Amino acid sequence: MKFLTNDKLVIVGAAGAIGSNMVQSALMMGLTSEICLYDIPFAANAVEGVAEEMRQSGFDEAHIVATTDVAEAFKDAKYIISSGGAPRKAGMTREDLLKGNCEIAEGLGKNIKKYCPDVKHVVIIFNPADLTGLVTLLYSGLKPGQVTTLAGLDTTRLQSALAKKFGVKQSEIEGCATYGGHGEQMAVFGSHVTVAGRKLTDIIGTDEMSAEEWEQMKTDVTKGGAKIIELRGRSSFQSPAYLSVEMIRSAMGGEPFRFPVGTYVKTDKYDHIMMAMKTKLDQSGAHFEVPQGTAEENAKLDQSYEHLCKMRDELVTLGIVPAIDKWNEINPNL
Repeated sequence: MKFLTNDKLVIVGAAGAIGSNMVQSALMMGLTSEICLYDIPFAANAVEGVAEEMRQSGFDEAHIVATTDVAEAFKDAKYIISSGGAPRKAGMTREDLLKGNCEIAEGLGKNIKKYCPDVKHVVIIFNPADLTGLVTLLYSGLKPGQVTTLAGLDTTRLQSALAKKFGVKQSEIEGCATYGGHGEQMAVFGSHVTVAGRKLTDIIGTDEMSAEEWEQMKTDVTKGGAKIIELRGRSSFQSPAYLSVEMIRSAMGGEPFRFPVGTYVKTDKYDHIMMAMKTKLDQSGAHFEVPQGTAEENAKLDQSYEHLCKMRDELVTLGIVPAIDKWNEINPNL
């Protein structure tokens, strides 16, 4: 097998459903010959079990290591994907996970700084991802473009909903995106969407799709994660696993990622925050520009930003991060 790189990839939370799917996806894509599966000591047997299954799957040209020792796992790591937080359960919002998972993110960032400060890229997917990614970035000391969070899942939910509605392939739904926070406060942009070459804005308000149907679809997209829990009895694991591995593939030099990612944003309007923007993720990291939609869509993006700021400020109150004017003392890149 020809690998994209021989650099070490670490999957954090590898014993879980998301983590084990990430391991398999990374190996099937031929990302790297060096892959390390890491999880907490409580999951020692499970993480070794995942490694054994991968070896027994015939990925015989890859060096697969399982460990619960953080120093062993992170040493010489060049790429990291972390799903290593508490999962979302029925009745919970992503925000309900704020304190516990951001404390985990703080530890992750500090371990990166201690054991693998030369890491090239880190993808964070445990919720609330905008905040856990921000905390990881702060304590890791990395540059803003080196830490990204999973946001593409919201866009694929919009894309798939439109494809089902109009009976076309998802590839025929172009230009759709969600921006801002990865949660029910996200901004759904439809003004740039085309359906098999037709502008969605020309379809909304007709017999094909009423304005009410469009509004309901936007609401359903923002609650897509809760719907998966309702249908399957557990939170999403296959879709976030696959998309996050696609993200790290882009950072390794594969084709640029197809969807928006959560990235650190510092502009005159949006400041000291991690949120989904119009992005390009490639080997040089994440690059963003502020999306422009209709006045209503832009206002929704502003609202999403304000929601994220409230959660960020709650982290200050909880003592997980210091006041913003002190961040540069922890991470000079911010």
